[in-house]
Amino acid sequence: MEKENIIEVKNLVKKFQNFTAVDNISFDVKRGEIFAFLGPNGAGKTTTIKILTTLLNPTSGEVKINNFSPVDDEDKVRHSFGIVFQDPSLDDELTAYENMEFHSVLYHIKPKISRERIVQLLKLVELWDRKDDLVKTFSGGMKRRLEIARGLIHHPKILFLDEPSLGLDPQTRNFLWKYIQQMNKKEGMTVFLTTHYMEEADKVADKIAIIDHGKIIMTGSSDKLKKDTKSKTLEEAFLKLTGHDIREEAASPKDRMRLRRRMWSRSR
Repeated sequence: MEKENIIEVKNLVKKFQNFTAVDNISFDVKRGEIFAFLGPNGAGKTTTIKILTTLLNPTSGEVKINNFSPVDDEDKVRHSFGIVFQDPSLDDELTAYENMEFHSVLYHIKPKISRERIVQLLKLVELWDRKDDLVKTFSGGMKRRLEIARGLIHHPKILFLDEPSLGLDPQTRNFLWKYIQQMNKKEGMTVFLTTHYMEEADKVADKIAIIDHGKIIMTGSSDKLKKDTKSKTLEEAFLKLTGHDIREEAASPKDRMRLRRRMWSRSR
């Protein structure tokens, strides 16, 4: 039997004055699925996540999260998800345990259940031995793992991850995705992630939506995207669909110039 949709988006538009950040997009995510928004910086990924998580109201269109509207049922939607933002949101002056404890209070979790859940999650992300250490002593990868554990404290049905591995080295990124896949299976939760790292989407996502300039270009599994575009790699599929290289779009102007020079020298 086919799984039901836990996220449904129809004709979603978000405008900021004369700029259209999200341009009439539609997609759905099934329960228990790992769904990736793949696109460069400024493609509309973060704006979409902010609408899905009640932080922004849409200009037009329909959104359902766990059968609730982010506009009309804010509290029910917020209890349906956990989120890890691009920018760190932990309190560096608290310990790992205290950060978890504070978050459980926000969700009105009973103390006994909270203690059990904190132990379970800190062990799951291999931070139990560091539970009494201040977060300011943690590495970037440890902080990300703690943020994910904190986002799961209230047993959410969906975990939103907005560029969760941004700024992490490749080895730490690999460890991070190992934990996310493990939690996806153990918790049975849906994972919605945004990324501009091609290999991440290719490796971990059940379904990928390629988004560029506020529009969804194509949606499907990595294999389907490659097959439909007659491409050997996801990177090649992205290039055919959008007309540009995601690495170039994601880089700063100075980095883009370096990238062009490297690509030009290789082609000689």
